[in-house]
Amino acid sequence: MALAVEASEHPFQDLIEILKSEKNEEKKFFSPQKLNDPRYESLPFSIRVLLEAAIRKCDGFYVKKEDVLNILNWRQQQNNAEVPFSPARILLQDFTGIPALVDFAAMRDAVMKLGGDPYQVNPLCPTDLIVDHSLQIDFSKCAIQNAPNPGGGEKQGSAAKSSPAKSQPRSSQCGGQGGCKRSCSDEPSTDTLGRAAVQIENSPILCPFHLQPVSEPETALKSQDAEFNRNKERLQFFKWCSKVFKNVTVIPPETGVVHQVNLEYLSHIVRDDGGFLYPDSVVGTDSHTTMVNGLGILGWGVGGIESEAVMLGQPVSLTLPQVVGCKLVGSISTLATSIDIVLGITKHLRQAGVAGKFVEFFGPGVSQLSAGDRTTIANMCPEYSATVSFFPVDDVTLKHLKQTNFDEEKLDIIEAYLKAVKLFRSYQNPSEDPEYSQVIEINLSSIIPHVSGPKRPQDRVAVTDTKKDFQKCLKEKIGFKGFHIPAEKQNEVIPFMHKGTEYKLAHGSVVIAAVISCTNNCNPSVMLAAGLLAKKAVEAGLVVQPYIRTSLSPGSGMVTHYISASGVLPYLNQLGFEVIGYGCETCVGNTAPLPEAVVDAIKQGDLVACGVLSGNRNFEGRLCDCVRANYLASPPLVVAYAIAGTVSIDFETEPLGVDSEGRAMYLRDIWPTRDELQQAEEQTVIPSMFSQLKDRIEKENKRWNSLEAPESVLFPWDPKSTYIRCPSFFHKLTKEPVCPQSIENAHVLLFLGDVVTTDHISPAGSIARVSAAAKYLISKRLTPREFNSYGARRGNDAVMTRGTFASIKLLNRFIGKTAPKTVHIPSGQTLDVYEAADRYQREGIQLIILAGKKYGSGNSRDWAAKGPYLLGVKAVIAESFEKMHKNHLVGIGIAPLQFLPGENADTLGLSGKEKYSLTIPEDLSPRHELTVKTSTGKTFKVFALFENEMDIAFFKHGGILKYVARNILLQQSP
Repeated sequence: MALAVEASEHPFQDLIEILKSEKNEEKKFFSPQKLNDPRYESLPFSIRVLLEAAIRKCDGFYVKKEDVLNILNWRQQQNNAEVPFSPARILLQDFTGIPALVDFAAMRDAVMKLGGDPYQVNPLCPTDLIVDHSLQIDFSKCAIQNAPNPGGGEKQGSAAKSSPAKSQPRSSQCGGQGGCKRSCSDEPSTDTLGRAAVQIENSPILCPFHLQPVSEPETALKSQDAEFNRNKERLQFFKWCSKVFKNVTVIPPETGVVHQVNLEYLSHIVRDDGGFLYPDSVVGTDSHTTMVNGLGILGWGVGGIESEAVMLGQPVSLTLPQVVGCKLVGSISTLATSIDIVLGITKHLRQAGVAGKFVEFFGPGVSQLSAGDRTTIANMCPEYSATVSFFPVDDVTLKHLKQTNFDEEKLDIIEAYLKAVKLFRSYQNPSEDPEYSQVIEINLSSIIPHVSGPKRPQDRVAVTDTKKDFQKCLKEKIGFKGFHIPAEKQNEVIPFMHKGTEYKLAHGSVVIAAVISCTNNCNPSVMLAAGLLAKKAVEAGLVVQPYIRTSLSPGSGMVTHYISASGVLPYLNQLGFEVIGYGCETCVGNTAPLPEAVVDAIKQGDLVACGVLSGNRNFEGRLCDCVRANYLASPPLVVAYAIAGTVSIDFETEPLGVDSEGRAMYLRDIWPTRDELQQAEEQTVIPSMFSQLKDRIEKENKRWNSLEAPESVLFPWDPKSTYIRCPSFFHKLTKEPVCPQSIENAHVLLFLGDVVTTDHISPAGSIARVSAAAKYLISKRLTPREFNSYGARRGNDAVMTRGTFASIKLLNRFIGKTAPKTVHIPSGQTLDVYEAADRYQREGIQLIILAGKKYGSGNSRDWAAKGPYLLGVKAVIAESFEKMHKNHLVGIGIAPLQFLPGENADTLGLSGKEKYSLTIPEDLSPRHELTVKTSTGKTFKVFALFENEMDIAFFKHGGILKYVARNILLQQSP
């Protein structure tokens, strides 16, 4: 992003320093250290990023010197001062991005009509839009039922070299079809360690049996085709935006989810804008934008209007936050997986109460966390309600970047710059620890692995206590955990024959073991741990008994890709964990039938047999009606329990089995170390994942590449379109702002109570067949099957305005029950909210809304402000507002007015059917006290919730869109 003020005029120009690259290129940057203020080095690292942005963007209007000083004085100003933050870039997903870009297209029209240059209408902040929210499941089919799976033990010895699939005709597998690059009969090469070196292809789906690229499943192709057909207008609009707007990049569909693409492709760590360096930072319209904080990139989720305001050049406004220092100490348990660590830290932070605060990690324990661990912890922010979970950049971060195709020169510049501005740290050096609002200490050694069961996912049990807990469950009465097995039956052992060999079953015997990665796709370490454990087990001669129904069901082809690339898949296969397909098999009860002899033995002894899986559901009888106890466990523990053959085992004191020489083998003997996992991750998995994503974005999207879109400077609006429509925000736009109009004899459109959410105001789901929006779409000759959703039609203001207050859960006191209805007061008729508002507008009657506490709470949603504005609402009078929604109202031109403390509609005796008048003075000031007069003669005071002069400027212009349009025209005036 270009500097807001030229360097020669910049109030902090004396802070500019020069950094020379290896190529002797000069890079400039603002160095807050040159303030020579000792408070800088005591600031939390996340606050240092806010400070640098305020220094760099200081222009005297959006960002003032006072803001810089407030941030520098964070210790005294936290939770008090309101400060601006100008992020380096904006992240949008398609549902929230389309209304913003439609507004920019409409602004081009408006500027041109007033004699301006439409080419000058562009986002001022680099904006990335990722199309990932449009895909619906139009077609679905469970991947593989009763897949060939002989059980783990049958793969041992010579049998391990054959696969049931190979007896089938090759044409029924990959056999050169569907994208196979070589014959399945080709002998695989080996690497220096003698492992099978599997060819890595840039294809997300691999043949489960031959690991050769195949075309995507028929259901996926059909769903993707339906997505393109249904959303073609929207996609063509996005492509037009990517061609004509500066600073806009569109990541097409079929690429990945927004927070993953942001992390793996868009993140820069340090940005270089024409030779000027500054920290990468981002705000996005996705709640998981926080994931990038794991790489030292400050970022969090915001609402649609807030992101649109940043695109228009306005900073995000936030109260200077408290920063909780989370000190990690101790050593991670050898059996604890990344998921255990993430969930353990999440639990601690949730209990600590960090809602609305910044969390920043420090302490020697941080160095033990991989980049994947850190980003997963940061991604869990919504779970413990922090604004961000920030990990400053260190050597681990740089090592990760090196594996993700950052070239050496760029890494050198990143490291040199971050060290120059004290944004690089060593977690082992306590002298670098800043001051925090409070410190929470988490001892990593206290985080131990758990399983969940035996009947519900919320019943967590430490692995060290699983045997004891299971035996207790046998005794307890039947309930959430108990099975009520009589004491004399608890040690029952039932022999049975399987394939000519006698085996024995008891209570706790494992008969189903399923490694599923659907809940572990983002962090590959747990799947790699399962593979490395299987490798060590096979090398030690350990086996899985052949009657156990084993399976491996990756959540995506990428998982198969990386476990094969790392060389561990053959060992999983040898233990019976073969890839059986991509879908919800075991979790939904689609396990192949157990051998009859196993079922008979379970019934004969009334045994509590067990299933162990790494999915997310384990209710009693869900996996199989004869398997009563089911445990959720991490993928490596699933393999371990399969080898042990029972959950009634203490891994500390009891061996899994014996090796080829008859020695007892314990779980600790085959459990992979974190060093082994991180080495496999960094050397094999991460480079292939990142290069594959890069190719997928830049080369492989045939549908997107062949999509035609106009290249005209103005968007050619199609009057027949029901997806994209030029909104009316700029109708009657004048070059000069009109003085704020007072509200005269306004009627109340809605009389609402407490906690009216943005979902009540602007629902995002399906369009009801009897709604005003449905009537509009039917008038356009669409059938209900073609309605799609409000989220998909956010680019059409006619649909979204009709969808405003269309929630069936809306409780309007005029109606007395939940319904998307209101009373048209002059006539007394009960109408849809849109129909009533439309009638009021045709009658020339102004509108307001009365509400209670926390108006606009819930998810941030731009149409929750835009919709009421287009309905003709001039003001909302409420007891209190959710802050972000209040900002949205100001940004669109609606006055947020608050009752005085202790007052509300009931205490003032308001029925809502009076007429309301309010004079808005020309000298309006922040938190101005105004007087409201009613037609009954009653008067009362309200606060106008404008926080600063910027809010007042936006309101006087009729919203930020008109403010920016007029500024563009002003700059172009001679």
